Amino acid sequence: MTAEGPAGSTRTVARQCTLCEAHCGILVTVDRDRVTRIQGDPDDVLSHGYICPKATALADLHHDPDRLRRPMRRVGDGFEEIGWDEAFALAGDRLRAVQRRHGRDAIAMYLGNPAAHSSSVLYGIALRVALLTRKFYSASSIDQFPQEFAAWKMFGSNVLMPIADIDRTDRLLILGANPAVSNGSVTTMPDARGRIAAIRRRGGSVVVVDPRRTETARLADEHVAVRPGGDPYLLLGMLHTIFADGIRPAPGTVALGGMDELAEMVAACPPEKMAPRAGVDAETIRRLARDHTAARSAVAYARIGVCHQVTGTLTHWLVNTLNAVTGNLDRPGGQMFSTPPIDAARLLRRLGSGYGLWSSRTGEHKSFRTELPVVGLADEILGDEQDAVGPVRALVTYAGNPVLSTPQGGRLDKALDSLDFFVAVDMYVTETSRHADLILPPVSHLEREEFDFLFPVFSVRNNARFSARVFEPAADALEDWEILSRLTLEVLPLPFRKQSTRPLRAVFDRLGPLRLGALGILTGPHGVLRRGRRGLTLGQVRRTRGGIDLGPLQPRLRSLLATRDRRVHVAPPEFVDETRRLLTETENDQRETEFDLRLIGRRHLRSNNSWLHNIPTMVKGRDRCTVLMHPDDAAVRSLVQGQPVTVRSRIGSIVVPLEVSDEIRAGTVAIPHGWGHDEKGVGWSTAAAHPGANVNLLHDPAITDTFTGNAAVNATMVNVAATNERSPVRNAGTR
Repeated sequence: MTAEGPAGSTRTVARQCTLCEAHCGILVTVDRDRVTRIQGDPDDVLSHGYICPKATALADLHHDPDRLRRPMRRVGDGFEEIGWDEAFALAGDRLRAVQRRHGRDAIAMYLGNPAAHSSSVLYGIALRVALLTRKFYSASSIDQFPQEFAAWKMFGSNVLMPIADIDRTDRLLILGANPAVSNGSVTTMPDARGRIAAIRRRGGSVVVVDPRRTETARLADEHVAVRPGGDPYLLLGMLHTIFADGIRPAPGTVALGGMDELAEMVAACPPEKMAPRAGVDAETIRRLARDHTAARSAVAYARIGVCHQVTGTLTHWLVNTLNAVTGNLDRPGGQMFSTPPIDAARLLRRLGSGYGLWSSRTGEHKSFRTELPVVGLADEILGDEQDAVGPVRALVTYAGNPVLSTPQGGRLDKALDSLDFFVAVDMYVTETSRHADLILPPVSHLEREEFDFLFPVFSVRNNARFSARVFEPAADALEDWEILSRLTLEVLPLPFRKQSTRPLRAVFDRLGPLRLGALGILTGPHGVLRRGRRGLTLGQVRRTRGGIDLGPLQPRLRSLLATRDRRVHVAPPEFVDETRRLLTETENDQRETEFDLRLIGRRHLRSNNSWLHNIPTMVKGRDRCTVLMHPDDAAVRSLVQGQPVTVRSRIGSIVVPLEVSDEIRAGTVAIPHGWGHDEKGVGWSTAAAHPGANVNLLHDPAITDTFTGNAAVNATMVNVAATNERSPVRNAGTR
């Protein structure tokens, strides 16, 4: 909705900020062609006027002079502008030539995190289907594969990832998540700070399990400083306590299968035995278990911090199992499933996971939901021509910057330079797209109008919201979905392509995201085909500022469950076997070695992966790319606040300033990801002035989650020492 001022030059547009999963409602005030203010929308049915500092960056992103407005073709070491038709013809010719010469799997495709924040992701999937390549990657294998894998084994579908019903719970246990900064992930909860405060106001309690006293931990009743990688042992000790106390879940909406096997497994996990591995004393483990059981409603919520471990899948399984055996699955205040306007979980739950349909070139990683882990991308590109499956010779990326965001041992730069052809759909010349032969820039966030169909699937309250367009795009500008649909048509094989391009382009033009959204709502659980005249339509959502509240989450797992026996599997055999194997392992890393500190990640409120470091308001002030260290660890090494230090792992090293604080557990250090903007040819002028260092140069791509190949970048062993290098601080890793 838009409101105009008396002179007609000033107007305010209601929409959402689409930079992170929260999708907070915002009001964007515009004077002629400039954004003058962005503020929270008090009428938004999910965020209720809350915004974080990142929302204001939308204006700077739109007006950023470094943002690309026209297609760019590589010429020597630089780029030149070309027209759209010429760009698409070039992309089609080069991609088809690679497929003819080397086969379909010679093209790889990567979807970055921002792709999921737009309905255009559907057209990215269409392009992937048209390419018919098995070399498909996404940011999901950096941050959420373990969560999906656990859901598949327990509930029968990887899309059935449960949500923490935070607004009605009496006890919230958070592991490896920092919603006060992230505002939730795979549990979309704008204003997480306010929601946590509300739990405590109504007499409930909040506990945060994290090696660092995070921004969320500071709001909680209790902070448990777990040892990095210790989460599964903490949970096993809690489950042992619950079974030892003789507690069994009350009958719920669905039956639990495997309770006897689970009880037998956790019998070998008393808190005294788990405490050294968890880094948490036995009595605390027992108390956490009993408090979770005694609460009228309770929910354990885990996210990216535990996904980033070799035990990521096991930890998410144990989190879901803890909720299930305490009677907090599919009930208000526990773990639940939304009823969104487009019911993606119901539509997709029978598709299967695609696990093991094919493997990476080396055979090290299996496919999951028909994609491969991105930690193997450099190896796929640098592979041997003599292999049965030849190397990747061309790459398509959409909204991704894997050079910074993935562990590749510093080899991805070299790999991208060896490609025959690389096309990037991106707004900027980034550390990744600087290697491209062709960059196709979509319009800015404020030039799109969208219906959010994905994140209502994971929202803590059912809702339907619309994002209105703030600015009309330039006549020669294209939205993401238009670029992706044109690329899809260009890669179709001859003669089918010549005969079908024109009619198929007409189909794509008619089936834009809003038409698909309207159809999805029409047939969805709240739509007119289900509810009659009182049903929901896209028109209603579009006309209602702040969106439409569709009510609290309701028990519905019985209708969604996709396991063959219609039970929740709390003891999948492969998980039980892997747990028993872990319990018999000796702690080799407890021995004295040159790498004596465990490295974990860290979030900042003004940072969003690698995407906001070119916005002056987001990087002003103190340096945020630092290594956080406990005072005792700093004193032992004679290190002081602010000095440059070298952080070294087995595979690489970086130089960063030291930040000393007792908010982090001794023996642990933390560095944020997404930095390292010091590469030649990158088109981010502000980011280049605040480069930081790429922490992924320290992480070994061979160390992954056991089941999924998800990058395991928490608990990397490092050492830290003084360095003589002077500012500007630069990466010292292998290139």
